[in-house]
Amino acid sequence: MAGFVLEAVSINKYFVDPVKFRVLTDVSFQIGYGDFVSVVGKSGCGKSTLLYILSTMDTDYEGELYLDGTPIHRRTANELAQIRNEKIGFVFQFHYLIEEFNVLKNVMLPGMKLGKHGPEELEQRAMAHLHRLGVGDQALKTPNQLSGGQKQRVAIARALINDPLVIMGDEPTGNLDKHNTDLVYDIFQELCQDKKQTILVVTHDPDFAKRSDWIIQMEDGKIVS
Repeated sequence: MAGFVLEAVSINKYFVDPVKFRVLTDVSFQIGYGDFVSVVGKSGCGKSTLLYILSTMDTDYEGELYLDGTPIHRRTANELAQIRNEKIGFVFQFHYLIEEFNVLKNVMLPGMKLGKHGPEELEQRAMAHLHRLGVGDQALKTPNQLSGGQKQRVAIARALINDPLVIMGDEPTGNLDKHNTDLVYDIFQELCQDKKQTILVVTHDPDFAKRSDWIIQMEDGKIVS
């Protein structure tokens, strides 16, 4: 597959609090299909700010951003919402599962919103992801009946339901012990190797980061390596 799944060109970001200051400075990089990339740096270096720009949730920046070769800067809010739902899967530090729904329904929700598959096919796809991640037997339980590691695997299944081009994670192992952190890493590594899934993770965990394909090191709003 030619080209890059994600490309940032001279991204600059400013905050005003109360005076204007720069939080990202000329950030540029390219991520290929099937890459497993970790973004690291001290708290306040700009890595989470960068992730929210890359995920299209923050549109107030200077520079250019391309997803699958298509420019996504200067898109409308509705266009960006469609891009997010179809091409980006999200895994956060907190799983954000809906407690009123069972596990299966939680995984199906982004697919229901996209409307690409009918209910029966969508349920089959959701169950396949849950079984692959080792939580298929938890499908009819509610999130409060699951362990922390199980919840995060359900969140990964939810992120995969629409076959996104890239999965973005914001400290996806931040609340997990070493055993479950290793499980999440293994899942991401398998997705990259077997499914050519692209993974982009912001993390404070140096052990997690060093096992990824490559690392974006940030410092004071800049990429330093």
